[in-house]
Amino acid sequence: MRVFFYIISLVFTLQSGFANYRINQVAFAEAEILNQYTARIPFQLIDNLIVVKAELLGQKGNFIIDTGSEALILNNVHFPAKYAHNKKRQKMSGVVSIIDNPFERKLNSFVIENLVMENQTSDVIDLSHIETSKKIKLLGVIGYSILKDYEVFVDLYLNQITLSKTDNNGTKLDPRGYLEKIVDSVGFQLKNHTIVVNASINGHPLTFGVDTAAEVNQINHKAPRKALKYFLPKGRILLTGASNRQIEVLAGNLHRVKLSKSVYLGPMQTILTNLDNLNKAFGTSLDGILGYEFFKQKRTIINYKKEKLYFVQYPLQLH
Repeated sequence: MRVFFYIISLVFTLQSGFANYRINQVAFAEAEILNQYTARIPFQLIDNLIVVKAELLGQKGNFIIDTGSEALILNNVHFPAKYAHNKKRQKMSGVVSIIDNPFERKLNSFVIENLVMENQTSDVIDLSHIETSKKIKLLGVIGYSILKDYEVFVDLYLNQITLSKTDNNGTKLDPRGYLEKIVDSVGFQLKNHTIVVNASINGHPLTFGVDTAAEVNQINHKAPRKALKYFLPKGRILLTGASNRQIEVLAGNLHRVKLSKSVYLGPMQTILTNLDNLNKAFGTSLDGILGYEFFKQKRTIINYKKEKLYFVQYPLQLH
Protein backbone atom coordinates (compact mmCIF):
# COMPACT_ATOMS: atom_id res chain seq x y z
CA MET A 1 0.00 0.00 0.00
CA ARG A 2 1.19 3.54 -0.64
CA VAL A 3 -0.13 5.93 1.97
CA PHE A 4 1.23 9.38 2.86
CA PHE A 5 2.15 10.08 6.49
CA TYR A 6 3.74 13.24 7.85
CA ILE A 7 6.23 12.82 10.66
CA ILE A 8 6.51 16.38 11.90
CA SER A 9 8.33 15.81 15.16
CA LEU A 10 11.18 18.31 14.88
CA VAL A 11 14.34 18.29 16.94
CA PHE A 12 15.75 21.74 17.62
CA THR A 13 19.24 22.76 18.58
CA LEU A 14 20.10 25.52 21.06
CA GLN A 15 18.70 28.91 20.15
CA SER A 16 21.32 31.38 19.06
CA GLY A 17 19.71 34.74 18.34
CA PHE A 18 16.51 36.70 18.75
CA ALA A 19 14.48 39.06 16.62
CA ASN A 20 12.60 42.07 17.89
CA TYR A 21 9.22 40.59 17.08
CA ARG A 22 6.62 40.77 19.85
CA ILE A 23 3.43 38.80 20.19
CA ASN A 24 1.22 39.98 23.01
CA GLN A 25 -1.27 37.15 23.08
CA VAL A 26 -2.20 33.79 21.67
CA ALA A 27 -5.78 32.97 22.70
CA PHE A 28 -7.40 29.53 22.82
CA ALA A 29 -11.05 30.56 22.63
CA GLU A 30 -12.34 27.03 23.19
CA ALA A 31 -10.37 26.47 26.40
CA GLU A 32 -12.31 25.68 29.55
CA ILE A 33 -10.63 27.51 32.45
CA LEU A 34 -11.06 25.47 35.63
CA ASN A 35 -9.07 27.91 37.82
CA GLN A 36 -5.94 30.07 37.67
CA TYR A 37 -3.72 27.00 37.29
CA THR A 38 -5.64 24.57 35.09
CA ALA A 39 -7.29 24.66 31.68
CA ARG A 40 -8.85 22.05 29.43
CA ILE A 41 -8.40 22.54 25.70
CA PRO A 42 -10.46 20.45 23.28
CA PHE A 43 -8.63 19.17 20.25
CA GLN A 44 -9.47 17.75 16.87
CA LEU A 45 -7.71 14.72 15.45
CA ILE A 46 -6.69 15.56 11.90
CA ASP A 47 -5.48 12.25 10.54
CA ASN A 48 -3.45 11.28 13.63
CA LEU A 49 -2.35 14.78 14.66
CA ILE A 50 -3.59 16.55 17.80
CA VAL A 51 -4.75 19.99 16.64
CA VAL A 52 -6.09 22.86 18.78
CA LYS A 53 -7.79 26.05 17.62
CA ALA A 54 -6.03 29.32 18.37
CA GLU A 55 -5.96 33.00 17.45
CA LEU A 56 -2.70 34.85 16.97
CA LEU A 57 -2.21 38.45 15.82
CA GLY A 58 -5.78 38.55 14.53
CA GLN A 59 -5.45 35.27 12.62
CA LYS A 60 -7.51 32.23 13.52
CA GLY A 61 -6.06 28.83 12.78
CA ASN A 62 -4.60 25.65 14.16
CA PHE A 63 -1.64 24.60 16.28
CA ILE A 64 -0.32 21.04 16.49
CA ILE A 65 0.61 19.76 19.97
CA ASP A 66 4.07 18.24 19.58
CA THR A 67 6.04 16.93 22.56
CA GLY A 68 8.80 16.04 20.09
CA SER A 69 9.53 19.71 19.30
CA GLU A 70 11.67 21.85 21.53
CA ALA A 71 10.21 25.23 20.66
CA LEU A 72 7.05 27.04 19.74
CA ILE A 73 7.04 27.10 15.93
CA LEU A 74 5.31 29.60 13.66
CA ASN A 75 4.46 28.86 10.04
CA ASN A 76 6.23 31.44 7.87
CA VAL A 77 3.34 31.25 5.38
CA HIS A 78 1.34 33.30 7.90
CA PHE A 79 4.20 34.91 9.85
CA PRO A 80 6.91 35.59 7.26
CA ALA A 81 10.47 36.13 8.44
CA LYS A 82 11.27 39.62 7.16
CA TYR A 83 14.88 40.04 8.16
CA ALA A 84 17.70 37.76 7.04
CA HIS A 85 19.84 38.60 10.11
CA ASN A 86 17.35 36.68 12.25
CA LYS A 87 18.41 33.43 10.66
CA LYS A 88 19.48 30.79 13.17
CA ARG A 89 23.17 29.88 13.14
CA GLN A 90 22.36 26.19 13.43
CA LYS A 91 20.14 23.95 11.36
CA MET A 92 17.21 22.00 12.72
CA SER A 93 16.97 18.28 12.22
CA GLY A 94 13.82 16.37 11.41
CA VAL A 95 13.07 12.68 11.06
CA VAL A 96 13.75 12.51 7.33
CA SER A 97 16.34 15.19 6.71
CA ILE A 98 17.90 18.45 7.81
CA ILE A 99 15.69 21.55 7.70
CA ASP A 100 17.32 24.59 6.14
CA ASN A 101 16.68 28.30 6.67
CA PRO A 102 15.09 28.35 10.11
CA PHE A 103 14.45 31.76 11.69
CA GLU A 104 13.70 32.86 15.23
CA ARG A 105 11.37 35.44 16.75
CA LYS A 106 11.14 36.69 20.30
CA LEU A 107 7.64 36.63 21.78
CA ASN A 108 6.58 38.97 24.55
CA SER A 109 4.10 36.44 25.93
CA PHE A 110 2.14 33.35 25.02
CA VAL A 111 -1.30 33.19 26.59
CA ILE A 112 -3.82 30.38 26.90
CA GLU A 113 -6.70 32.46 28.19
CA ASN A 114 -5.45 33.45 31.68
CA LEU A 115 -2.51 31.02 31.66
CA VAL A 116 0.43 33.26 30.73
CA MET A 117 3.87 32.11 29.58
CA GLU A 118 6.23 35.04 29.13
CA ASN A 119 9.48 35.62 27.23
CA GLN A 120 9.00 32.86 24.70
CA THR A 121 11.02 32.38 21.54
CA SER A 122 9.46 31.02 18.39
CA ASP A 123 11.16 29.26 15.52
CA VAL A 124 9.82 30.22 12.09
CA ILE A 125 9.87 27.66 9.30
CA ASP A 126 7.84 26.72 6.23
CA LEU A 127 5.04 24.32 7.17
CA SER A 128 3.04 24.85 3.98
CA HIS A 129 3.34 21.24 2.84
CA ILE A 130 1.69 20.03 6.05
CA GLU A 131 -0.94 22.75 5.74
CA THR A 132 -1.72 21.66 2.19
CA SER A 133 -1.77 17.96 2.99
CA LYS A 134 -4.02 18.31 6.04
CA LYS A 135 -6.22 20.98 4.41
CA ILE A 136 -6.07 23.24 7.46
CA LYS A 137 -4.81 26.73 8.23
CA LEU A 138 -1.76 25.80 10.29
CA LEU A 139 -0.39 28.69 12.33
CA GLY A 140 2.26 26.61 14.05
CA VAL A 141 3.34 23.94 16.51
CA ILE A 142 3.34 23.99 20.32
CA GLY A 143 6.34 22.15 21.77
CA TYR A 144 8.34 21.53 24.93
CA SER A 145 9.19 25.17 25.71
CA ILE A 146 5.48 25.86 26.25
CA LEU A 147 4.47 22.54 27.83
CA LYS A 148 7.33 21.99 30.31
CA ASP A 149 5.84 24.07 33.15
CA TYR A 150 2.60 22.07 33.11
CA GLU A 151 1.38 18.62 33.88
CA VAL A 152 -0.04 17.66 30.49
CA PHE A 153 -2.92 15.20 30.30
CA VAL A 154 -3.25 13.89 26.73
CA ASP A 155 -6.66 12.25 26.51
CA LEU A 156 -7.60 10.67 23.18
CA TYR A 157 -10.74 9.25 24.80
CA LEU A 158 -12.28 12.69 25.45
CA ASN A 159 -10.23 14.50 22.76
CA GLN A 160 -8.87 17.11 25.13
CA ILE A 161 -5.58 18.33 26.57
CA THR A 162 -5.52 19.40 30.23
CA LEU A 163 -2.72 21.77 31.27
CA SER A 164 -2.12 22.16 35.00
CA LYS A 165 0.62 24.48 36.24
CA THR A 166 3.37 22.91 38.38
CA ASP A 167 6.00 24.23 40.79
CA ASN A 168 9.74 23.70 40.34
CA ASN A 169 9.45 20.18 41.75
CA GLY A 170 6.63 19.19 39.40
CA THR A 171 3.90 19.34 42.04
CA LYS A 172 0.59 20.62 40.69
CA LEU A 173 -0.39 24.04 42.04
CA ASP A 174 -4.02 23.06 41.60
CA PRO A 175 -4.80 21.06 44.78
CA ARG A 176 -7.63 19.13 43.16
CA GLY A 177 -6.97 15.68 41.79
CA TYR A 178 -8.16 14.26 38.50
CA LEU A 179 -11.67 12.88 38.22
CA GLU A 180 -10.20 9.85 36.47
CA LYS A 181 -8.24 7.21 38.38
CA ILE A 182 -4.49 6.96 37.79
CA VAL A 183 -3.78 3.24 37.46
CA ASP A 184 -0.03 3.09 36.75
CA SER A 185 3.09 5.10 35.99
CA VAL A 186 6.58 4.82 34.53
CA GLY A 187 9.61 7.06 34.79
CA PHE A 188 11.36 8.62 31.84
CA GLN A 189 14.56 10.50 31.09
CA LEU A 190 14.45 13.95 29.58
CA LYS A 191 17.17 14.03 26.91
CA ASN A 192 17.34 17.74 26.11
CA HIS A 193 13.61 18.11 25.46
CA THR A 194 12.84 14.53 24.46
CA ILE A 195 10.83 12.08 26.58
CA VAL A 196 12.80 8.82 26.54
CA VAL A 197 11.35 5.68 28.11
CA ASN A 198 12.94 2.30 28.72
CA ALA A 199 10.90 -0.46 27.14
CA SER A 200 11.21 -4.06 26.06
CA ILE A 201 9.98 -6.25 23.23
CA ASN A 202 9.50 -9.81 24.39
CA GLY A 203 12.05 -9.11 27.13
CA HIS A 204 14.67 -7.44 24.91
CA PRO A 205 15.50 -3.92 26.24
CA LEU A 206 15.03 -0.87 24.00
CA THR A 207 14.60 2.89 24.35
CA PHE A 208 11.72 4.82 22.79
CA GLY A 209 10.98 8.52 22.40
CA VAL A 210 7.40 9.59 23.19
CA ASP A 211 5.99 12.08 20.68
CA THR A 212 2.40 13.34 20.37
CA ALA A 213 2.99 14.45 16.75
CA ALA A 214 4.25 11.16 15.36
CA GLU A 215 1.34 10.01 13.21
CA VAL A 216 2.68 6.47 13.25
CA ASN A 217 5.03 4.67 15.60
CA GLN A 218 8.55 4.11 14.34
CA ILE A 219 11.17 1.47 15.02
CA ASN A 220 14.77 1.84 13.94
CA HIS A 221 15.98 -0.63 11.35
CA LYS A 222 19.15 -0.87 13.50
CA ALA A 223 17.23 -2.15 16.53
CA PRO A 224 18.30 -5.61 17.79
CA ARG A 225 17.19 -8.45 15.53
CA LYS A 226 15.62 -10.29 18.47
CA ALA A 227 13.27 -7.33 18.87
CA LEU A 228 12.67 -6.71 15.15
CA LYS A 229 11.31 -10.24 14.73
CA TYR A 230 8.16 -8.93 16.48
CA PHE A 231 7.70 -6.26 13.80
CA LEU A 232 5.40 -7.92 11.27
CA PRO A 233 5.41 -5.98 7.95
CA LYS A 234 2.25 -5.60 5.89
CA GLY A 235 3.31 -3.28 3.06
CA ARG A 236 5.03 -0.03 2.17
CA ILE A 237 4.06 3.60 2.71
CA LEU A 238 5.50 6.99 1.75
CA LEU A 239 6.86 8.92 4.71
CA THR A 240 7.08 12.71 4.39
CA GLY A 241 9.37 14.54 6.79
CA ALA A 242 9.48 18.11 8.06
CA SER A 243 11.42 19.26 4.99
CA ASN A 244 8.78 17.73 2.65
CA ARG A 245 11.18 15.04 1.42
CA GLN A 246 9.61 11.61 0.89
CA ILE A 247 11.02 8.15 1.51
CA GLU A 248 9.39 4.75 1.17
CA VAL A 249 9.33 2.61 4.32
CA LEU A 250 7.96 -0.71 5.51
CA ALA A 251 4.76 -0.55 7.57
CA GLY A 252 3.31 -3.23 9.81
CA ASN A 253 2.42 -4.08 13.40
CA LEU A 254 4.77 -4.12 16.38
CA HIS A 255 3.99 -6.71 19.03
CA ARG A 256 4.93 -7.47 22.66
CA VAL A 257 5.99 -3.98 23.76
CA LYS A 258 6.14 -3.35 27.52
CA LEU A 259 7.17 -0.24 29.47
CA SER A 260 7.29 -2.06 32.81
CA LYS A 261 6.12 -5.31 34.36
CA SER A 262 2.58 -3.91 34.58
CA VAL A 263 2.44 -1.48 31.63
CA TYR A 264 2.13 -3.29 28.33
CA LEU A 265 0.82 -2.34 24.91
CA GLY A 266 -1.21 -4.17 22.34
CA PRO A 267 -0.06 -4.49 18.72
CA MET A 268 0.63 -1.02 17.29
CA GLN A 269 0.84 0.15 13.70
CA THR A 270 4.53 0.95 13.18
CA ILE A 271 6.96 1.81 10.41
CA LEU A 272 10.51 0.53 10.03
CA THR A 273 12.83 3.45 9.29
CA ASN A 274 16.26 5.00 9.78
CA LEU A 275 16.46 7.16 12.92
CA ASP A 276 20.09 8.27 12.46
CA ASN A 277 19.23 11.97 11.94
CA LEU A 278 16.89 11.94 14.91
CA ASN A 279 19.40 10.21 17.18
CA LYS A 280 22.15 12.61 16.15
CA ALA A 281 19.98 15.58 17.04
CA PHE A 282 18.71 14.03 20.28
CA GLY A 283 22.21 13.13 21.38
CA THR A 284 20.91 9.67 22.23
CA SER A 285 20.31 6.29 20.66
CA LEU A 286 16.59 5.68 20.29
CA ASP A 287 15.31 2.37 19.04
CA GLY A 288 11.96 3.87 18.13
CA ILE A 289 9.24 6.50 18.57
CA LEU A 290 5.88 6.00 20.30
CA GLY A 291 3.27 8.30 18.81
CA TYR A 292 -0.45 8.26 18.06
CA GLU A 293 -0.78 4.49 18.43
CA PHE A 294 0.65 4.74 21.95
CA PHE A 295 -1.61 7.60 23.06
CA LYS A 296 -4.61 5.81 21.56
CA GLN A 297 -4.01 2.94 23.97
CA LYS A 298 -2.87 4.97 26.98
CA ARG A 299 -4.61 8.06 28.41
CA THR A 300 -1.34 9.69 29.47
CA ILE A 301 -0.31 12.43 31.90
CA ILE A 302 3.16 13.89 31.27
CA ASN A 303 5.03 15.52 34.16
CA TYR A 304 8.28 16.92 32.77
CA LYS A 305 9.78 18.02 36.09
CA LYS A 306 9.13 14.74 37.86
CA GLU A 307 10.05 12.86 34.67
CA LYS A 308 7.03 10.61 35.04
CA LEU A 309 4.26 9.33 32.79
CA TYR A 310 0.99 8.52 34.54
CA PHE A 311 -1.71 6.40 32.95
CA VAL A 312 -5.40 7.04 33.50
CA GLN A 313 -8.02 4.34 33.50
CA TYR A 314 -10.35 4.02 30.52
CA PRO A 315 -14.05 3.92 31.48
CA LEU A 316 -15.55 0.48 31.62
CA GLN A 317 -17.41 -0.36 28.45
CA LEU A 318 -20.94 -1.54 29.19
CA HIS A 319 -22.56 -3.82 26.64
